[in-house]
Amino acid sequence: MAAPSNRPRLADVARRAGVSVATASRVLNRSAPVTVDVVVRVEQAVADLGYVRQRVPHTPRGSGAVSLVVFDDMLRYQRDSFYARLLVGAERAAVRAGLELVVLTALRHAPRESLLRYLCGGHVDGVVMVGMRADAAPARSVRAAGVPVICLGRSELADLSYVDADNQGGARQAVGHLITSGRRSIATIAGPRDMLVAGDRLAGYQEALTDAGLEPDRAVARGDFTAASGEHAMLRLLDRSPHLDAVFAASDLMALGALRVLRRLRVRVPDQVAVVGFDDAALAQHTMPLLTTVRQPVEEMGARAVQELLAARAGACRTIVLPTSLVVRESA
Repeated sequence: MAAPSNRPRLADVARRAGVSVATASRVLNRSAPVTVDVVVRVEQAVADLGYVRQRVPHTPRGSGAVSLVVFDDMLRYQRDSFYARLLVGAERAAVRAGLELVVLTALRHAPRESLLRYLCGGHVDGVVMVGMRADAAPARSVRAAGVPVICLGRSELADLSYVDADNQGGARQAVGHLITSGRRSIATIAGPRDMLVAGDRLAGYQEALTDAGLEPDRAVARGDFTAASGEHAMLRLLDRSPHLDAVFAASDLMALGALRVLRRLRVRVPDQVAVVGFDDAALAQHTMPLLTTVRQPVEEMGARAVQELLAARAGACRTIVLPTSLVVRESA
C-alpha cells in the first residue's frame, strides 16, 4: 500500500530545521558528529511534524539486546527499591526472550546527545524508558530514529506504547479508605508537577474528595518522591492546616518522611493523623506504625514493558494499565 501523500518526509524535516537533507539524515542516523544546536533543531522539527522513519523490518541478526533507561540520578536509582523491583521483572522477561538487558541511567536535566547517539546507533533492538518527564522528548528522538521504544509510565504521545499502574484509581481508593474511616481534613503530599504519575495520583486524590463533597483547604504540598521531601511537605501542611486528620502521600518514601515528622511532634498515628502511602515498597512493613499503602505490581510492570517492547518491534502500539490494590496496615 502506498504511503499517504501527506506523510512528512525527511526533506520536510530538513526544511523546517533549516539544514540540508544530508545533515538531517546524519542527525537521525547518528552517523557523524553534528553540533548540539543542529541536533536540537532537527529533533524539534521531527516532533513538530510527527515524522516517523520507515524502519527496516527486524531480523534475528539484531543486536540481541534491549536497553532500559532510568531518568534519575544515580543515588536515587541505587536507594529506591522501586527500580530494583522493576529491573527484576524486566530482566526475567528479557532472559525468557533470549535478550540481554542493558541498563543505563541519565540525569533528567542533563544533555542527552551521547545517550541518544548510543540508543540510536544499532547497539540495542529497543528501548524501555523509565521516569521521563512530561515532554517525552527522548522517546520522540529514539522513535524518530526507527528504534522501537516503550515507556514505563503513561505517555502523552498518542502513538507511543506504555505500561503503567492505575495510579489515579489507586489514589482514589486510598483517599476513599480515609474518608470511610471518618477522616474529613485530608491533605496530600504530591509529586513533581512535570511528572505524569504525580498528576495522576493527585487527580485520584481530588476525585475522591469531590465525590465525598469535601474540598482541600490549602491541603496540597509537593515533594520529589524522597523521604526528605516528605518531611518538608509534612511540616508545610501542618503549618497551613494544623487540624488536618489524614495525609495521602504519593509515594511510600514521602509517607516515611511524613511519619518521621509526626513522631517528632508527638502526633499519634493513626489516632490523630492517619497516613497512607503509595507503592507498597519493602519499607512499608518496617515503619512505625506499619504503613497502609497502595500496592502497584512493579515487577510485573517491568516484565510487561519488555514483552510489549517485543510487540512494538513488530509495529504494534499498545497501552497497558495494570491494577493496583490497597494494603491496610496500622497507619490508617
